[in-house]
Amino acid sequence: MSKQILAYGEAMVEFNQSIASPRNFLQGYGGDTSNFAIAAARQGAASAYVSAVGDDHFGQDLLALWQREQVDVQHVAVRPGASTGIYFVTHDDSGHQFHYRRAGSAASQYQTADLPLESIAGAAALHLSGISLAISESACEAGLAAMAQARAAGVPTSLDTNLRLRLWSLERAREKMEQAFGLCDICLPSWEDVSMLTGLEDRDAIVDRLLGYGVQLVAFKLGKEGCYVATPQERRMVAPYPVQALDATGAGDCFGGAFMAELMRGSDPFAAARYANVAAALSTTGYGAVEPIPTRKQVEAALHAAA
Repeated sequence: MSKQILAYGEAMVEFNQSIASPRNFLQGYGGDTSNFAIAAARQGAASAYVSAVGDDHFGQDLLALWQREQVDVQHVAVRPGASTGIYFVTHDDSGHQFHYRRAGSAASQYQTADLPLESIAGAAALHLSGISLAISESACEAGLAAMAQARAAGVPTSLDTNLRLRLWSLERAREKMEQAFGLCDICLPSWEDVSMLTGLEDRDAIVDRLLGYGVQLVAFKLGKEGCYVATPQERRMVAPYPVQALDATGAGDCFGGAFMAELMRGSDPFAAARYANVAAALSTTGYGAVEPIPTRKQVEAALHAAA
């Protein structure tokens, strides 16, 4: 069996208000690290999720989703008496709004003692995000402990900056993310998140700061501009893949999963970023975070057509 890419965090069930019929809500799925794991699996990588869900209908729904997507769930705990996080998306003239019901969720109760330390030490890579660390103090400490375990075992760790100030203060986010940067091998920042975390506005200054923590590879997600890839030896823009975008929900998560899957296949960082740019762009041509994530076959066909 191939070594797995492990993703740690919280998944949630989504209810998205129908614009055509506002009293109706369509069920979907959310959670940045869950989206990442699914994206990696659709690119052919062996992936697994590390989390907890409630012993409820929504938890069972998420388990069924991962099983359909061939994401290993052996490290997803089912907690009796705890709930699975859910959120609602509503729409009005000002745009869309998110309404979360995640306080006290099963994933937020995750503890360091729950970590599958042996599996982390034997993984191909470990992935988590700022949200993984923000949902609770115990989940944060578990996430940092997972990164430390990976570092001790020589397992590369990727970190998406995803900053959600609804979940924690900027002061605490800066403190804990600085610790995470120091344990991170591959950083996947987005502009608004990392500029707020570092207080810097210059792209290369931000990259310098991240590399200064010991990060070995930065894939700076710049949306329609593409991706800025940096290592201690080289920096290069990787061009975007043009599409008619409909919905960018989860595109950054798709980029991360595709990027890590491609790195684990042996691609160099710049080729992996090109592949991930295409995957993320294709994911914006449909609605929702999960449904439009492309497969490897679809990404390779788009790359071939663009060659």
